[in-house]
Parts: sequence; structure tokens; C-alpha cells
Amino acid sequence: MRDWKAWIKAAGVRAIKTVAQTAAATIGTSAAMGDVNWKLVLSSSVLAGILSLLTSVAGLPEVGNQNSVDSD
Repeated sequence: MRDWKAWIKAAGVRAIKTVAQTAAATIGTSAAMGDVNWKLVLSSSVLAGILSLLTSVAGLPEVGNQNSVDSD
């Protein structure tokens, strides 16, 4: 059970960082063009967070080298 808690924490931190980076990049690009499309920022950021969680299923170095979906 402890491994799952570590995985959830590590995957969550990665996803939040990815969402923030995507939002910053999307806002920066839009601001340079003169108009921030907030719907685009939100949808891109949420999608990036979901994709981050899905790629974390393959494994996270922070919680060891074993596959994160393996059960003990």
C-alpha cells in the first residue's frame, strides 16, 4: 500500500507541474499574439495533466524501477 501512496504523490506532483508549464506556455504564446484564449489554456492544461498521469503508469524513477501497475 505504501508504494501506491508514493506513486500517487509522485505522479500528482508531476501532473501539477506539467499543467502549470502548459498553462504558462499557452498563456505566453497567446499574450504574444495579443489575446489569451482562456478556454484553450484550460483545455490544453487539463489534457497535459491527464497525459502526464497516463505516462506515469509506465513507471516513475522516484518510486523505484518496477512497473507502477504491478501488484504485490
